[in-house]
Amino acid sequence: MRFDRMAWMVMLCVGAAVAQAQGCNVQDWRPIAGVSVTASRSGVEIVWPGEHGQQNRARFALRDGQPVVEELAAQKAGGAWIVLGKNLQPDFQVTTGRRRISTTELDILKHLKNDTPEAEEEYKWNVFWDAPLEIPGHDSHLVGPGRTPDEVKRATVSYNASACRVESDGDRVSVIFNGLALGIFSGDLEFTAYKGSNLLRQEAVAKTDAKDVAYIYKAGLKGFAIGENTKLEWRDDAQMWQQYAFGGDVNEQPVDLEARNRLEILDAGAGSLAIFPPPHKFFFARENEVNLGYVYYRKDSDSSFSLGVMQPEHGTGYAPWGVSDEVWNRRVHVARSQIYNYALYNAPPGTLQHMPVYYYLSAEGARPTQPQVMAYTHDDAYKPVPGFKTVTGHFHLDFNEMIRDRGTSDFMPTWVPVFRGLGINIVYLGDFHDDSDLADPGPRRFAEQKLYFEGVRKMSDKNFLVIPAEEVNVYLGGHWYLMLPKPVYFSHATPRPGNQTFEENDPAYGHVYHLGSVEDVENFINREQGILWVAHPRTKSSAMYPDQYKDRDFFLSDRFIGGSWESLPVDQSQQRLCEVRCFGLNDDMSNWAPKPKFMLAEGDTYMKVPSDETYPMLAINYLKLDKVPAYNESWSPVVEGIRSGNFFGTTGEILFHKWGIEGAGAKSVYTASIEYTFPLEFAELVWSDGAKVDRKIIRLTDTEPFGAKTFRIPFDATGKKWVRFDVWDAAGNGAWLQPMTPK
Repeated sequence: MRFDRMAWMVMLCVGAAVAQAQGCNVQDWRPIAGVSVTASRSGVEIVWPGEHGQQNRARFALRDGQPVVEELAAQKAGGAWIVLGKNLQPDFQVTTGRRRISTTELDILKHLKNDTPEAEEEYKWNVFWDAPLEIPGHDSHLVGPGRTPDEVKRATVSYNASACRVESDGDRVSVIFNGLALGIFSGDLEFTAYKGSNLLRQEAVAKTDAKDVAYIYKAGLKGFAIGENTKLEWRDDAQMWQQYAFGGDVNEQPVDLEARNRLEILDAGAGSLAIFPPPHKFFFARENEVNLGYVYYRKDSDSSFSLGVMQPEHGTGYAPWGVSDEVWNRRVHVARSQIYNYALYNAPPGTLQHMPVYYYLSAEGARPTQPQVMAYTHDDAYKPVPGFKTVTGHFHLDFNEMIRDRGTSDFMPTWVPVFRGLGINIVYLGDFHDDSDLADPGPRRFAEQKLYFEGVRKMSDKNFLVIPAEEVNVYLGGHWYLMLPKPVYFSHATPRPGNQTFEENDPAYGHVYHLGSVEDVENFINREQGILWVAHPRTKSSAMYPDQYKDRDFFLSDRFIGGSWESLPVDQSQQRLCEVRCFGLNDDMSNWAPKPKFMLAEGDTYMKVPSDETYPMLAINYLKLDKVPAYNESWSPVVEGIRSGNFFGTTGEILFHKWGIEGAGAKSVYTASIEYTFPLEFAELVWSDGAKVDRKIIRLTDTEPFGAKTFRIPFDATGKKWVRFDVWDAAGNGAWLQPMTPK
């Protein structure tokens, strides 16, 4: 009997399936091949296979209600275990403020006589012009009295955990501790390991019942030991390697590092531990991509320190530019005003907010670990896909003003290497926004347009096209964007001078247009074979658009392609980026119009420099296109490709190669092929009969990282007006196809 009891204990420790043990409930754990889960009275150990033959180990314990990471370790194939950290405490901090609707949205609601409490509550959560942590705030965008210091609360996590539980989901395993309290939030602490990956995710999953909450968080581990050779390494914004050996004084607050790629790496001797936030979902929309510092260290004593990720409490405007005092002062004003655009995350009452940080366990040193981590984002660039070209835009770079201020277009603006470094093939700009004589009826505006056309022609190159587009914003309602297949001179003074006609032959500029009405816009678009779309729909100055003109002829036309996609707002309870405002609108527009409408991913930001962290703030489009048109060729392949919906949007980690619908009616099959980096989370097929939207969710938690997958999804297309498809990964990155009309 004694032998049998000992044999049973051995099996319990080394088997993949384990029984329940005191302090850690494993009844929801299901065996995963190659993954070991070993429970004890105080906690649990997980061992899982990682990348390149590496094994990873994490041990968790519960001590007096406090979750503890007893050990993180990595092992090369056939090698010894390398300990990366011991006896670490999961650390979270949260800063909360009050969410307000901005005057921009509220004024539109009032103008349209829709400023009801219900409408204000709805549009409050789509706000862009808000900065809840700026005291007292900026009058031009602030509803009601100025903010007061008591609106801002800061809290550090505490735990009163009674137990942990282990759960499996596909090829991943999670350890969950209850009893997390984080200021006004309460919930669980979760750790998730992914088979085939060196990733370990730590997150607070918590909710609040408070109203009007906007927040940011810090997340990491504290209790790392300082040894003689301990050092932290990162690349600065010039991509030079830096290090800190914890020889300085003790820190009272986290020290945020403006680290390139949002990545810091703890050198643990023979191994290393990388720390970083989710590539895109961690970020909320701003008007620039200035690197504010998203990872931190904190020397807590002469013997220990903390590491983690963070959002700083304040934004920063871009570095101003200008040769003349006039331009310099104007650019300083615009740059400083961007401080008041720092909206934080939404936390509607009762929603489970996720506050993650990622660790990458490595049995190698910091320098070889860096490219392994960066492989998850293709080195923060958009990987080429055969048969596609990358497209993005809506950037207010004030290019023609810069040319006029310098007196020449023969220079290299700082934004060009940014786009080239990202792997962008086609960029459409947005001059005449806060610059130049945008409302001039002709003489000054045409001269500036001429410089605009000449400047972008010089910036264009082989496989790199810059299109002089414009956010026009007159006559239709709200803000809207215009793209044409060639340079065209036009004005849009409001109102148009009485002596001007819709079109004329100008002695200096040839055939020109003067827009003065909705009808003029429609005629102009049709004659010049352009496209238009609503910019930042259902937020900012388009708060009630395109809803307000959904029955107008210009919207119902197939030259009105739809709306722009931008990750705004950010609600960490949602599984998809821009889940409600963007994809909800896409479904609505496709139901309203005779043919499906599309969502064009774009930036809506200002000046850029190579040191910015542009990649995490951006999603782009891959357009089916064999070659990039030269500037002096027609851009119709770009315009008509977008108009036909022959593109997909992506954050970059998931890429489509092909897609389509086979068969017809009840025997339809939606097909799509992808490649991806992070382990996948789910895919969905979404369809509508023109009124009701339905979907089919395909769980993908059995995928390992760096793979390819082909989908063949049977569906009944009978009576369906449109169908669309999207895929999302475990870090919240995604790719989405445009709606199609099935047979």
